[in-house]
Amino acid sequence: MTADGNPTLDPHPGSNTEKPPEEWVSGDDPMTGAQASYLTTLCEEAKVEPPGGGLTKAQASKLIDELKARLGR
Repeated sequence: MTADGNPTLDPHPGSNTEKPPEEWVSGDDPMTGAQASYLTTLCEEAKVEPPGGGLTKAQASKLIDELKARLGR
């Protein structure tokens, strides 16, 4: 807060909310339905075999990022 009681703005918004997937508290939880659906779509577009079940949220997030990069997104 500033001296007049107003909150200060974070000069780096989002800096404390973005973590690598391996540091997520819930990263070891099973991937979400939304992640599974998006992975299926991305795999179809990239013409690669979708992964079997059993991915964690962190693993699914990394794979999504890799596929998006491969597809130029």
